[in-house]
Amino acid sequence: MTDEPGEQPNPFKGTPFEQFFAAFGGSGGMPPGFPGAGGAGMPDLGALIGQMQAMMQPHEGAVNWNLAKDVARRAAAQEPDPSPTSAQRDRVADALRLADHWLDSATELPSGVSTTAAWSRAEWIEATVPVWQRLVEPVAEHVVGALTKALPEEAKQMAGPFVALLGQAGGAMFGTQVGQALAGLAGEVLSASDIGLPLAPVGRAALLPANVAAFAEGLDVPEEDVVLYLALREAAHQRLFAHVPWLNAHLVSAVEDFGRGTTIDIGSIESKLTGIDPMNPAALQEALEGGLFEPQKTPAQQAALVRLETMLALVEGWVDEVVAQAATDRMPSAGKLQELVRRRRAAGGPAESAFAALVGLELRPRRLRDAATLWGSLRSRKGAEARDQVWSHPDLLPTSADLDDPLGFGEQAEIEEVGDAEFDAALAELLDQEAGSGGSGKGDDEGPEPTDPDTSGKG
Repeated sequence: MTDEPGEQPNPFKGTPFEQFFAAFGGSGGMPPGFPGAGGAGMPDLGALIGQMQAMMQPHEGAVNWNLAKDVARRAAAQEPDPSPTSAQRDRVADALRLADHWLDSATELPSGVSTTAAWSRAEWIEATVPVWQRLVEPVAEHVVGALTKALPEEAKQMAGPFVALLGQAGGAMFGTQVGQALAGLAGEVLSASDIGLPLAPVGRAALLPANVAAFAEGLDVPEEDVVLYLALREAAHQRLFAHVPWLNAHLVSAVEDFGRGTTIDIGSIESKLTGIDPMNPAALQEALEGGLFEPQKTPAQQAALVRLETMLALVEGWVDEVVAQAATDRMPSAGKLQELVRRRRAAGGPAESAFAALVGLELRPRRLRDAATLWGSLRSRKGAEARDQVWSHPDLLPTSADLDDPLGFGEQAEIEEVGDAEFDAALAELLDQEAGSGGSGKGDDEGPEPTDPDTSGKG
């Protein structure tokens, strides 16, 4: 749109905010003294500020986490979310205690469970938000910052303090999307460590009885077996997180590395905002759920993503292998439940897809089966202690390339060990032979030395 002669140009023109602010401000109505006040080319910032004040509560960081948590709680409450009963809490605690006892025979790592809990979806949200803050903030900082950077310098100078309000708006919009994603995950997760990341406080093992019951419904497996199998997985995760001191920070840093350098397509945001009525919550929600701020992956992020996916696969594969060792001879349905959980983790759910659209990060361990095969092969060749010893340092962990040949992991070390042993044995045998046969030098019993035919005197 061309500005009319005599009007101040719209500093937001050509940015993602032009259509968005136009829906708030309409024509004219600028605060007195602001360039372009009363002109049709500028939004009514006074009305805009008034209408957005509800979203503009002060917050620290790139995301309005109070808003995110509120949105998540309200969205989760749209479906019945009863608090676990005393009987359910006791059932979870008993299952986790039995699971820990079984795991003692399958791994050298001791129990990592100090407290147990049965959570509602709302309780899962409250308990895990602190970790989500660490995971999401690095991405959000770049996404929200990109919104302000989209403004030309002229707009920044003319808007003045309003630029800060844009940051608040971006944090609120991102917080709304985070809240929706967390609400979706809260409806899908079965335990505190279900997505393979240490979301709960250290030592806190928890199941979500309502979600577990929904998962067990329709399965040809007794529900008590489902609860116990999931308790085994939760307790195995807790052992790994509690007794591999570098693992938590390693996983979180991989996500943070992914978040650094995040870029977004400003043109895509602009096209998605075009025509949206900000006063229509349904329209705004549809845009948010459609990945309004979906970031683009850079080569550095692709490398970080491969590292994270490998780590998640190794964690889930180890849990899968250890739980199989603990349950196979004790639970007839263990094999069926193992396959069900493997498929569920590999496919992910709608909420995981929503989270991937939010931060560009997928939490599916795509190579779970390869990792489980690797850990099982290592145990069968070297024993459970050697399998678990690999977690003693991050440099010892299998790489993505090792997952390409899971049965071969550790074989090179074995070949070198065998080669050294054979060399030592051969050398010792040679030295023994020399000591037994040549220790006295040449003696009379060695016979005459051969004569040279040219000097024998025979002519």
